[in-house]
Amino acid sequence: MWDLFKKEIGSFFHSLIGYMVIGSFMLLMGLMMWVFPDFSILYYNYASLEQLFSLAPMIFLFLIPAVTMRSFSEEMQSGTLELLLTKPIREWEIVGGKFLAALVLCLIALLPTLLYYISIYQLGSPVGNIDSGAVFGSYIGLISLAAGFCAIGLFTSTLSKNQIVCFLLAAAVCYFFYFGFYFVSKLPVFFGKTDDLVQMFGMDYHYTALSKGLISSNNLFYFLSLVFFFLFLTYESLKSRRF
Repeated sequence: MWDLFKKEIGSFFHSLIGYMVIGSFMLLMGLMMWVFPDFSILYYNYASLEQLFSLAPMIFLFLIPAVTMRSFSEEMQSGTLELLLTKPIREWEIVGGKFLAALVLCLIALLPTLLYYISIYQLGSPVGNIDSGAVFGSYIGLISLAAGFCAIGLFTSTLSKNQIVCFLLAAAVCYFFYFGFYFVSKLPVFFGKTDDLVQMFGMDYHYTALSKGLISSNNLFYFLSLVFFFLFLTYESLKSRRF
């Protein structure tokens, strides 16, 4: 699994994908946080990274499917997946290696945003006037969200040889798991009765809770379950291709 992980990371940075993902994320976040007046922290009256943690999921909805769409579809298209499956490596090691590589790429993209925290920390009056606990919780939430999107994208990449189809499938499923349950909960049949329960199935519900600094086991367990569920589907999809 470690060798496959290194190969995947290497392939990201030997092509334009890795640089495009990191560059696009930083460019969009930089414009949103410092340039566009409607979002810029320079127009806020208090030190906060709220913009980062509210906008990053929207960007991840498109960037992570773009990262994962090639994971298996490219292997299927080029015929190397069959070759990979004949090697003495188990399916779960293949899934784990590709998942970790995609997640690490997302973490590398997030790493420069720590500069935003340092900037806000220094700009606060007095210096350091920022809720660091909420920021820490929000980063945990964002990493959990990225892991969930990577698992979904990995699974959808096993469904077609066409990378565009995989991208659209991943974006649609990620969108549904992030926003879908909230909209479903607003249907008259749920509203005022079990709408809270329906919302708890959505990623947005647990991400919002983590962003408030509520690092509870329930929220973390939700994301872990979601990741393992989609990795299991990926494993089963891959296993079926041996026969």
